[in-house]
Amino acid sequence: MNLNIRRPLNAALLASTLSFSLRAATPAAQDHLAGNTVLIVRHAEKPLIGRELTREGEARANAYVHYFEPFQDGGLKININALYSGSDSPDSIRPRLTLEPLSHATGLPLDYSISSKDPDALVALLRTQSHGNHPLIAWRHGSIPSLLTAFGASPDLIPGGKWPDDVYDWVIILTFDSSGHLQSQRLVHENLTIP
Repeated sequence: MNLNIRRPLNAALLASTLSFSLRAATPAAQDHLAGNTVLIVRHAEKPLIGRELTREGEARANAYVHYFEPFQDGGLKININALYSGSDSPDSIRPRLTLEPLSHATGLPLDYSISSKDPDALVALLRTQSHGNHPLIAWRHGSIPSLLTAFGASPDLIPGGKWPDDVYDWVIILTFDSSGHLQSQRLVHENLTIP
């Protein structure tokens, strides 16, 4: 009788060991933010009324073609290789318009499928889908603090935790380590002349 009792126990132990071995052999999902440097800008200048950019905003969007090819800050030189913006809304298509000239000039596709009201969805997309390791994001300024939080950064990186309505010339630089954890965060002023 002891043999009959041992067989089910041994089978259960074998099944448990096999299940554990299979789980251990299955690699964890890759975090596609690992080793990335993410740049975030606010969309370019907006008019008092309308969904598009002002002439100055269009000039900024066009100037981004050279400013971000490559982006340089001190000794840092980054070749942008992925473009994202907040999706079009009934009130604004400005995030998309801000990066379209850069997209056309570089041939990089511009993903504007995610609402700037859903920053967690953008971060999830960047973590789970393959993309370049230097993405540039154009977002609506009121939603940038939430986007920073979704990335694990502090909204207080922006003075007062709120992007001012009249500021268009900041770039946020987020770097991620080889495990996809936020390593550093900086706010810089663009070194860009708008004609």
